[in-house]
Amino acid sequence: MTGPWISDTAEEIEHPTVPLGINRMAIPRAAILLSLSMIALIFISTLVVGYSAWKFLDINQDAFDATDRSLIQDPESERWYWEAILLYDTCDPRQDDWSWPEALSEQDDLFLLPGEVRCDWEHQGAGDRASLAIHNRGSQPLDLVLEIIGGSIVFGEGGEPDLTITDLEANDSLVLELELVEEVTEHNVQIIVSHLQVMEAQVILDLTVYAGAQPRDIHVEDGDQIEVHYTVWDADTDEQLDEGDLLVTAGDDPAWIEGFGWSAIGLDIDSDRGLLPGINSGTSHVTLLPPSLAYGNSDNELKDRWLRFELEINRGPLT
Repeated sequence: MTGPWISDTAEEIEHPTVPLGINRMAIPRAAILLSLSMIALIFISTLVVGYSAWKFLDINQDAFDATDRSLIQDPESERWYWEAILLYDTCDPRQDDWSWPEALSEQDDLFLLPGEVRCDWEHQGAGDRASLAIHNRGSQPLDLVLEIIGGSIVFGEGGEPDLTITDLEANDSLVLELELVEEVTEHNVQIIVSHLQVMEAQVILDLTVYAGAQPRDIHVEDGDQIEVHYTVWDADTDEQLDEGDLLVTAGDDPAWIEGFGWSAIGLDIDSDRGLLPGINSGTSHVTLLPPSLAYGNSDNELKDRWLRFELEINRGPLT
């Protein structure tokens, strides 16, 4: 008798030979299918990225149009349409590649000055201030990036060595406060003013900062109210136009021409604040104002004149 453990099916039928050749082909076929899938995925991704880039360029075409050099560069002189000038009357041609005009007000030119400048700043200790003017001489608003290279100086607004200006209107000027954050005997820095979208479009101001003979305790900054003695001249003829004593708020003071308040920035005085009779512990300095910071936006007879101011602090800050 046969037991249940004995099979009625032949061995080769019950346990057929496995076709090993088919198993060997299974792996290459899977790899081929995977490669084809990856190629298809890369192709589709390329189409998606390309379409997205095209849509981005199409949507932002107006922004890229703003980088057209004809809008930010004078075709005749190849100068960029902005200027950077320290308000102190201590500036000269930056690379000695132009001559200072004999009559500033008689220039028949688009720009305030024939080229870039280098300026000196005599400071009275850490915390001293100065005023930097940025002028847009073009017909389009400008977005600019300012950077101070060399350390020791920051912008009063934000306390950083870099600052972004957006929408500086055509034929307009903006004055910024500089702050010396550490004591220096003599120090050279560069202030680079670049276009926000065309970074190679740069205007450079070289600045030498050096220590005055006697440091002061208090340095006038934006918003301080002080009493000053002032004298003003026509910068071209040296004709004295006025003299007197005034209360002024340093920085933006709507009571006076724009450059007068900014000219008060950087005056210094000892801790007595000028309140002790017979003792004058304040400093003085001279600033040079173009028409855009003087009477240029008015009907005053001086609207086309450059003005030179000498300011001396009598008392203050009063608050």
